[in-house]
Amino acid sequence: MDVVTNPLLEPSPLPYGLPLFALIRHDHYPEALEATMAEQRAAVEAIAGDLDEPTFANTMLALERSGLALDHVLAVFENASSADTDAEIEAIDARFAPLLAAHRDAILLDQRLFARVRSLYDRLDELDLASDEQYLVERAHHDAVLAGAALDEPGRVRLGELNQRLSVLTTSFQQHLLADTNDLALHLADREDIAGLDEGGASAAREAAASRGLDGWLLTLVLPTGQPALATLSNPATREALLAASRARGCRGGEHDTRSTLLEIVGLRAERAALLGFASHAAAVTAGQTAGSPEAVADLLAELTAPAMRNVEREREQLAAAAASTGSREIAASDWAFLADRSAAEPDALDPAEVRQYLEFERVLVDGVFHAATLLYGLRFHARPDLIGYHPDTRVYEVFEHDGEPVGLYLLDAYTRDSKRGGAWMSSLLEQSGLTGRLPVVVNNLNIPKPAPGEPTLLTFDEAGTLFHEFGHALHGLLARVRFPSQAGTRVFRDFVELPSQVNELWLLRPEVMASFAVHHGTGERMPQHFQDRLRETAGIESGFSTAEYLAAAALDQAWHRVPAGSSADPSDLDAVAAFEHEALEVVGLSHPLVPPRYASTYFAHVFAGGYDAGYYSYIWSEVPGADIMAWFEANGGATRANGDRFRREILGPGGSRDPRDSIRALLGREASIEPLLARRGLG
Repeated sequence: MDVVTNPLLEPSPLPYGLPLFALIRHDHYPEALEATMAEQRAAVEAIAGDLDEPTFANTMLALERSGLALDHVLAVFENASSADTDAEIEAIDARFAPLLAAHRDAILLDQRLFARVRSLYDRLDELDLASDEQYLVERAHHDAVLAGAALDEPGRVRLGELNQRLSVLTTSFQQHLLADTNDLALHLADREDIAGLDEGGASAAREAAASRGLDGWLLTLVLPTGQPALATLSNPATREALLAASRARGCRGGEHDTRSTLLEIVGLRAERAALLGFASHAAAVTAGQTAGSPEAVADLLAELTAPAMRNVEREREQLAAAAASTGSREIAASDWAFLADRSAAEPDALDPAEVRQYLEFERVLVDGVFHAATLLYGLRFHARPDLIGYHPDTRVYEVFEHDGEPVGLYLLDAYTRDSKRGGAWMSSLLEQSGLTGRLPVVVNNLNIPKPAPGEPTLLTFDEAGTLFHEFGHALHGLLARVRFPSQAGTRVFRDFVELPSQVNELWLLRPEVMASFAVHHGTGERMPQHFQDRLRETAGIESGFSTAEYLAAAALDQAWHRVPAGSSADPSDLDAVAAFEHEALEVVGLSHPLVPPRYASTYFAHVFAGGYDAGYYSYIWSEVPGADIMAWFEANGGATRANGDRFRREILGPGGSRDPRDSIRALLGREASIEPLLARRGLG
């Protein structure tokens, strides 16, 4: 038997090409990255140096094949760096970030290659191409121009320098944020400090403390400003300390302060945009999305801001009345979530701790998330404990069509740990492609606190919603069926990619799904009907707060990335960050002492490390057609195979092989309307 010297450079014998995680060592990553970058450079050199007239086959198809090995290695490494990192992985990440940026630029800015792509683009009307082939050429030309391929040589050189420096900075931001997030976890020694946490929450906090060798309880931080425990902790001092810890990330001074990093990122992105001929980084980013311009984004945010803030004020009055009736202090931002669940204006409000008893993780996953996918698409899920994931907590499922045809593999990594970045996300280890014959291998990562061994994992209602949301992304990766790797799965416009995940949230509350999973973990009793009814009635009750905190974060993202070149703050002026935030929120009417932005700048990983720069608006932008499609599902009978098959055919199946606006029109038979969004969020 041959010895595998580097499992990242050998075909995996496992089903669907699942990486041989058990054999991968840290030193395999640099070797594999260097080898596959060299392989792609050689392939691209052959394409660019080809003296034959450019054709779709010798240019576009060849380019599609050229980076497959590197893409695979990168997918496995990036999964490790985000979901199970350590000092060695971080060092490799920091070392290769600028090398990979230079590698990408060398391809995108190669003038011989650009000339070949431009030749095809200029001759599109003459070429007899299928629709997905034509779209591939159009997007390749657009991406090359946006990357700077049309610049003169000095411009291309400077662009390369900017990209390399930005890759270093965004990696640094992520690593410092993770370290500071871990450092700021709230350690509590007295039982009365955690009063209000249910048994599952207290168990998870004790387990987190024990994992660091501490007594008592440890409340680890999730990525957004608002922490889940704020809704249940009855000790005001603990709530205040928890929110303060959350908001302190990245702005305490010291080695993990992110302010100078983000200021330099903003300045360099503005310079790069100007080099490309755009007024701002936001203008450059939106030019390649469905929004088209930052002005269009601003118009949508402004349309939602006034009604959202009216609702915030109405909700504030209700909470103030609730606090006054119990003799509580004047409400603070840290009290909002706690009081909202106990408002005197809502005497029949549900206790979040009671709701959790009916949201046991295994039932929500199998009888909720998977069950909905079976109702809609006929999918079947089979646990594969024989397949080893990248961490002991990782579960592996094989996915089949209703007739037994294989679909792909689904990996789920649910629990939080110090080696995992905050938030929740979907990624692909292998992407489907007709060109390669591959089927997809996709991953969902969550950050659910892990209880002690033998105790059930009880989800908050928001955590259950997050699981449905992220699985919507997974479905996009699993069910897209395209020919070309660059159009696979979720490789779509950024302000469209959230639509399938938002639509999948619908099934959390649909009767035909909820009846299957909402069962008390101890007694086996179904969730009382009045609980279910109340959850549906109040699904948008926090519409003012939740919409305003989101809009504030989206406005911050846009404000930072509409800064013109040469006018950003000096990276050494750390106080400039808070001043900029305050002014940016004041200008758009989203500054409110009780409603902090969902992400403040210093821990806004989406835009300073996560690829959503100038694109955080995408969630609300895609929610316009998403809410319309949810209404379409509800009007047509909910989770039926007929509805699922149509959604799959028009939204999920095409992946990135056509303009997403065409997909929306194909499903709805018209342009999307904003009215369902306004109704869904209570903003009408």
